[in-house]
Amino acid sequence: MSRPILIAALAAIATTTALGTAALGQSRHDSNAPIDFAAQNMELQDKANRAILSGGVRITQATMTLTAARVTVNYTGQVIDGSPAISRVDAAGGVTVTRPDQTASAQYGVYDINRRVITMLGNVSLVQGGNRISGGRLTIDLDTGRAAIDGAGVGTSRAPDGSVVRSGGRVTGRFTVPKRD
Repeated sequence: MSRPILIAALAAIATTTALGTAALGQSRHDSNAPIDFAAQNMELQDKANRAILSGGVRITQATMTLTAARVTVNYTGQVIDGSPAISRVDAAGGVTVTRPDQTASAQYGVYDINRRVITMLGNVSLVQGGNRISGGRLTIDLDTGRAAIDGAGVGTSRAPDGSVVRSGGRVTGRFTVPKRD
């Protein structure tokens, strides 16, 4: 496969897989919809089996949008139906996924292609209408549409004796209540 075709295929697959993050507890996402992407830079690292999109990355599919400073697409090296087999997509730097009625944001996002699971980490916020939930980690199963958020912290800290202490947290939020007569 020529390098320009491989780059275009990687970019298209990167945008398809990254947009899976928009499930956010809703119905299954249609990963067959057309995809558009934009970034200031794209780097193909053939020997490492990855492509890197950087600089205001914006990916759209149907009514969903993913934005991040940087997206890394990892592939296996196999070509299936003319496209490289993608195994994982990592997004970093102000990761935001939006749908018409929901917005999720975090510092990082990981999409495990084989498991069809999205994990967003670090200062996670999930907003739908007037409802807002915050936590440390959001996990989304793209097959079931189930989303779970927990207070797990990102990173570690050290105690004075040098031992590792995990930072933890709580899930916080606000649910709006409809006005009643």
